[in-house]
Amino acid sequence: MARNILVVEDDRNISNLICMYMEKEGFEVRVAYDGGKAVEEFDKQKPDLVLLDIMLPVLDGWAVCAHIREKAKTPIIMLTAKSEVNDRITGLEMGADDYVVKPFEMKELMARINAVLRRTEIPDDTRKRLTFDKLIIDLDSYELTVDGKQVDTPPKELELLYHLASTPNRVYTRNQLLDEVWGFDYFGDSRTVDVHIKRLREKVENVSDQWALKTVWGVGYKFEVK
Repeated sequence: MARNILVVEDDRNISNLICMYMEKEGFEVRVAYDGGKAVEEFDKQKPDLVLLDIMLPVLDGWAVCAHIREKAKTPIIMLTAKSEVNDRITGLEMGADDYVVKPFEMKELMARINAVLRRTEIPDDTRKRLTFDKLIIDLDSYELTVDGKQVDTPPKELELLYHLASTPNRVYTRNQLLDEVWGFDYFGDSRTVDVHIKRLREKVENVSDQWALKTVWGVGYKFEVK
């Protein structure tokens, strides 16, 4: 079955180009030209991935991203202008999985889309569950349970926490985490890791004295177990 992609972009030249390439690659593509329509299309179609511009009429990309994250863990790739570095960080903090900087090459965009889709497809034989004091990291159901309560967590945050916790007390550099969690085909930088660690800390910090998400200054991060 073809993957269904929702493209949210008000520039029709850009959206038409994206549609042409994606349909050629075998994707089913739907387009929304403003944020309000994007929310309607998402709720109606439940796409496999959303390609989301920030500057939109009616509702901006942030509002659309927030709406999606309230309802689902659908992968989101943000489209940002070259000068909008802070926007890229904000997008990741809000739960976006990746970002593409305008102007972009279609080959790069397709590589990012395929990489994100691959990362969200976890084969049956690799599904796993880790349990610690007051913490359950479940990649089978993609759920994070903290102190008995399920905490809404974007897929990439959960995968990062699982990767660290699967080898307790091992220190990972940012580049190692980019390679091993995001994959060799990821085009981002090390700030991506910092953003995701920050969001994870907000969810799990000070929950238990048996484990902690630690920064190893000058090196990277580790999941420390006492």
